This record gives sequence, C-alpha cells and structure tokens, in this order.
Amino acid sequence: MKAQYWAYRDRKTRKRNFRNLWIQRINAACRQFGTTYSRFMEGLAAAKIEVDRKALSDLAIGDETAFKAILDKAVAALDQKNKAAEPVDAVSGR
Repeated sequence: MKAQYWAYRDRKTRKRNFRNLWIQRINAACRQFGTTYSRFMEGLAAAKIEVDRKALSDLAIGDETAFKAILDKAVAALDQKNKAAEPVDAVSGR
C-alpha cells in the first residue's frame, strides 16, 4: 500500500522537478545574453512564439545560435511592446 502512495506522489514530483530544471537552464542561458527569464518569457508571449520550456532548455544547451535567435526576436518584440505602451506626454507631445 505504501509503495503505491510513494509511486503516485513521486510521479507528480518528477514533473515539477523537471520543469524547475528547464527554467533554471533557460534562465542561465538568458542571463548569459544579458536578460532574465521573466523578461524573455514576456517577450516570447509578445512575439507570439509558442515553444515549450523543454524545447527551449534543449536549445539553450545544445544549439546556442538558435536560442540566441529566439532570444533576439523575443527582446525585439518586448521592446516594441514597451514602446507602444509608453504614455504620451501632453506638454512635449512625446
């Protein structure tokens, strides 16, 4: 009976642990290029790029140029989003 309980619990824990590992790997790769994980993920959403964390982690480890290309697109989309959200100053018109 105990074995079933631990097996069930650890199957759920394994998913959580792998997700944390992928996030750590992506964050390390992002920081290598001068940004953070949260800004990168926000940029991916702004660029409408849908890649799961496992694939991003594999790219960060195995194919640094592909990861850098995705990162550049995400950062560009994030800059565009922030520029569009900038409030216009009534006095200067900017």
